[in-house]
Amino acid sequence: MQMDEFELRAWLRVLLTPSIGNESARRLLNRFGSVQGIFEAHQLQWTEVVSHAQAEALLQPPVLLDAQTVRTLQWLSTPPKVLNAQRAIWPIGHPDYPEPLLHLADPPLLLYVEGQIQQSLGPAVSVVGSRNPTPQGRQTAMQFGRALAEAGICVVSGMALGIDGASHQGALQYAPCQSSKSFPAGSSESESCLSSWATVGVVGTGLDQVYPRHHQALAQEVLARGVLISEYPLGTPPLAANFPQRNRLIAALGLGTLVVEAAMRSGSLITARMALDMGREVMAVPGSIHAMQSHGCHWLIRQGAKLVENVKDILDELQIQIHTDGSNSPASSGSQQTTPSHPVLDQMGFTPISLDALQMHCKLETSVLQSELLNLELDGCVARMPGGMFQRLKAPS
Repeated sequence: MQMDEFELRAWLRVLLTPSIGNESARRLLNRFGSVQGIFEAHQLQWTEVVSHAQAEALLQPPVLLDAQTVRTLQWLSTPPKVLNAQRAIWPIGHPDYPEPLLHLADPPLLLYVEGQIQQSLGPAVSVVGSRNPTPQGRQTAMQFGRALAEAGICVVSGMALGIDGASHQGALQYAPCQSSKSFPAGSSESESCLSSWATVGVVGTGLDQVYPRHHQALAQEVLARGVLISEYPLGTPPLAANFPQRNRLIAALGLGTLVVEAAMRSGSLITARMALDMGREVMAVPGSIHAMQSHGCHWLIRQGAKLVENVKDILDELQIQIHTDGSNSPASSGSQQTTPSHPVLDQMGFTPISLDALQMHCKLETSVLQSELLNLELDGCVARMPGGMFQRLKAPS
């Protein structure tokens, strides 16, 4: 069900009018029944629910209304380049509007959606974390993203650099429902995740642009297997104030929120607090005591967040049952517990370490150690970090 031009114009007129925010718009909708009903009413009736100044503002169509209407209609009529992807606008009350968002204190009145809109939101987990993660943190986010996808769980995140992007990438590494199906305890097993999104990217810009630009390719992959969602009009730039606001949508769409890496002052902790306020579960992955990116996770755990080491911890915490044919093992995916099988890795642990310190542990000549580290780096087992530090990622296969 696609809205027509007149309904779209009415929505844009309300939402683009200066001084009319979401709260005032909701009061008008509740009073007059529909967005068209608002403009069929008299100005004096508007003052029953909004101020006189707001009613005066509604009388005059916004300056950008015509241009924004044309821009939006063109966007809707231009098919995405990704196979089977579509574009839509879902006003609150639309049958496809995600049900969890209806329970927000401040739900979006209009959602712009692009991707596999013929599918829907199944059981989901929100994954958030640092924009500047450690190599290990990035790999952990990818592992959890893939493990959740293997379990038939949609990964919700914010398309940002770092943990967000890695969690989306991890979910996209696996073909959903290839061999497993999951559902919350007590729900109908007949709800097939074949019709569910693999991942959802909630963005803080208009959907006609990708931010950060580095994620152009990732955005296309998300459109092929999931959706991108925004509450902001087309053309909205990446304004700093919009990102904390969009975090409430990320928290609401998941049954719980997993924090992979987060400093003490980070947007991830804001999202975690929002999830708690909504009655959602909050989970955190512990890290090195020496890594600033882990301090926020450790604080959350001290406050009662679930300590998570593997995806089974998430499924248990959210009481999600999983049925699989055994070809995958999502319960163990995401775990870092691998058996060391290399003498240099044996001495590294998972904490960043300098070349000098590693040499003291390994008792190897500098040239030999550097050669071993290079081989391990090429194998994806070790990451080279700023400041001459090295960090172990995994054991060699």
